[in-house]
Amino acid sequence: MSTQRFYLVGDDVSTAREVQVDPSWKIDDLKRAVGLLFHVAAPLGISFHSAPTSQELQSVADVLSAHPPIALRIDGNAVQEPQGPPGLPFVGSYYEIFPDHLGNHYRLFRKYGPVIKTVNMGKTVYQTDSPEVAAVCLAESAYMTKNITENHPLFGVKDNTAIFIGDTETENWRLAHKFLPPSMGPRAVRHYTPLMQETVRSSFKVFDELDEREESWNVYQYMLKLASQTIGKFALAKDFHHFDAVDSPLFPLVTNIANLLSLNKKVTARGEWYRHLPFGDPAKLRASRSMVYQQLQEAVDNVKDLTNRDLPLNEAALEASCVLDYLINAVDDKGERLPASLIIPNMLIVTGAGFTTTSSLMSWLIYCICTYPGEQDALLQELVDFGFDENTEWTPDLAHGLPYLDKFVKETQRLHNASFQPGRTSKTEVILPGGFRLPPDSVIIPALYAIHTNPNVWRDPFRFDTSRWDTEEVKKRHRCAYIPFATGPRGCIGFNFALLEVKILLSELVYRYEFTREGLEAIEYDPEFQLIRPLNFYVTAKRRTSWPKKSTV
Repeated sequence: MSTQRFYLVGDDVSTAREVQVDPSWKIDDLKRAVGLLFHVAAPLGISFHSAPTSQELQSVADVLSAHPPIALRIDGNAVQEPQGPPGLPFVGSYYEIFPDHLGNHYRLFRKYGPVIKTVNMGKTVYQTDSPEVAAVCLAESAYMTKNITENHPLFGVKDNTAIFIGDTETENWRLAHKFLPPSMGPRAVRHYTPLMQETVRSSFKVFDELDEREESWNVYQYMLKLASQTIGKFALAKDFHHFDAVDSPLFPLVTNIANLLSLNKKVTARGEWYRHLPFGDPAKLRASRSMVYQQLQEAVDNVKDLTNRDLPLNEAALEASCVLDYLINAVDDKGERLPASLIIPNMLIVTGAGFTTTSSLMSWLIYCICTYPGEQDALLQELVDFGFDENTEWTPDLAHGLPYLDKFVKETQRLHNASFQPGRTSKTEVILPGGFRLPPDSVIIPALYAIHTNPNVWRDPFRFDTSRWDTEEVKKRHRCAYIPFATGPRGCIGFNFALLEVKILLSELVYRYEFTREGLEAIEYDPEFQLIRPLNFYVTAKRRTSWPKKSTV
């Protein structure tokens, strides 16, 4: 073994460190060894340079023969601290970000680069619009994990007994991640497909009546009813009665979960000090959380057939009446069940995440068919061409076999994704792709909207263009350039259910109704909600009386 000294360009030469080098190594082996020492998360981006001339050294032999210390660059860059707006005393970057955090973060990326630093009410959060950085952040590794610290956007609802709002490196997460995914895997989704079809068709009497009244309606409010009606049956085997009448109220559990998410966003956006106040939104958040858990306990008590049936884990979803029934009765290959203490917290995630994301996505899907010319007609034509009618029985094969629908959903999720903040936490000091250094315990958010509209990644990023999904350019994109459900071990476990659900719901609605937007005002979203949802989007849905002929081509 030989030795050589290395330092990171951007740091003082005095920080150089010695590394033992095997002369038989390939250059990538050396990069990995040096990267491990300097905590470089993507070490193959390292390049070696001789200190006097900055000439890049291409081989291990060149590195060993060069005069020490050897300078290291990351993706051609010096190591640097992420930049961001200087901010104001006490409030920090708050007025640089809110009320339009999507647009303002996009602006800050253009100004400061692919990793930015913001300080909001004393809370430091980093964000990225780089697919390469996102890939590092979303991988559970020696450098990054999901650890919901005080600066994390989910800290207000953190619960280490629940899969989405708990830390990764816990036994509870391991157990939940073992039991929950099979309940929403491809086989389970096929089992629940008739439920999705039944739910959307049961809503027709309400939309028909609204048409007869010639009334416009708030899309998000009715999509919230529709999505939660589906999830109520899927998760709890419970009918929320959202479509008994036009003015049927939201089921209290739905209202309280939505309120919980809104309050959490308000509280976490205002700093750690605010969370401890004994009044106002912090007190409401604590009370709302308690109420939700109480209502879920009542749901557990009311679910029928909760006797101790041993349902093998991989078959349980096909036998259970709902996810709650599944979680109570599923057993692994050792005959062990999910601990009872983990059932209610995880049902909060299945129920809440299930309807809040889908209701927002459904709202944006309808927004897109009303806003972008030709999209509604193209979706309807495809349904007709595939022989769809009011008696069609949905299957996953049919839903996922509609190519234009698939591209339409993808383009909507790219440009109008409901989720935007899958935060991760650094376990050590780490050098990210591009040379950005984060200190330990830093929260960094792959900003999905900014990644999906990054002009360095997407051609004409703000144009709604379904045809882009057929191009080689998009097919060869970085795997994290499009991550509507995040990715990695902590990616959304419900994506199979969600994608099938929105495809069936949207298709049923488009086949039966012609949607037209009401009003010309700009669509607003709620900056103090955990998800991106349109607040003031109204439509009329006119019952169709005729359909186009099948295409001849």
